Amino acid sequence: MFLIIGYVIVLAASLGTYAVHGSLAALWVPTEYVAIVGLMIGGFVAGNGIKAIKGTVAALPGVLKGSPYNKQYYMDALALMYEILSKVRKEGLMSIEADIENAEASAIFSKYPNFLHDHHACEFLTDYLRMMVGGNLNAFEIENLMDMEIETHHVEAHGPAHVVSKVADSVPAFGIVVAVMGVVNVMGSVGQPPAVLGKMIGGALVGTFLGILVSYGFVAPIAGQMEQKVEESGKIYEVMKVVLLASMNGYAPQVAIEFGRKVLFSGDRPTFLELEEDVKSRKG
Repeated sequence: MFLIIGYVIVLAASLGTYAVHGSLAALWVPTEYVAIVGLMIGGFVAGNGIKAIKGTVAALPGVLKGSPYNKQYYMDALALMYEILSKVRKEGLMSIEADIENAEASAIFSKYPNFLHDHHACEFLTDYLRMMVGGNLNAFEIENLMDMEIETHHVEAHGPAHVVSKVADSVPAFGIVVAVMGVVNVMGSVGQPPAVLGKMIGGALVGTFLGILVSYGFVAPIAGQMEQKVEESGKIYEVMKVVLLASMNGYAPQVAIEFGRKVLFSGDRPTFLELEEDVKSRKG
């Protein structure tokens, strides 16, 4: 939503102010638009493998969607972990085996559809709960494994943002390429009247204008949105990590989820009383 609003502001500030003293028709040079877009797509394809291309294309629609990672999402996740760990404390680790082997059919997990639909986060949680069920674990080794998995997820998730950022960096240069081609065309028409040459030079400069505008006004914001969404999506893994490690170190479920609450960003973090009341209401 904010991406579209930003685009409107960019267009109003550039084309709108230009229209006050100039003709918008002078900026309409279709061949230069086609050339820049073609160069941008060509550079994107040439500079990336099939995995990076597919990942970037798949990630693009996400920039137009709102973030699911809000206070309610984290309260759901913490309440879910509280229920799971409470069941373990009362009935033993083997009591959650059916829940983690088929989370979709679990009476506990099905109460939290927002978290259940986050497949990567749900898989992370069930995988480490499964390891806890499987036998005695060294908390330090598990923490190290969690850190490595989170780092792997972080690097992989940042891939599309880095790709789009590189594309944004290249577009101004493509604009210069198009402008130079226009200037070369002008040099071959020096015998034309000044009015014709002026129009041709203006058309050539549109390439530079368009390259810079597309780069910083349209492509770079997409990379920024992707970067922010990756950072938001990574926080839940840190929450699950500290909650599970706290439980493995012998802390009660109420204390373990408090560890998780503490690592949340301030804008998404419920207060102690909010989380306590939420857990009590679900329990009731």
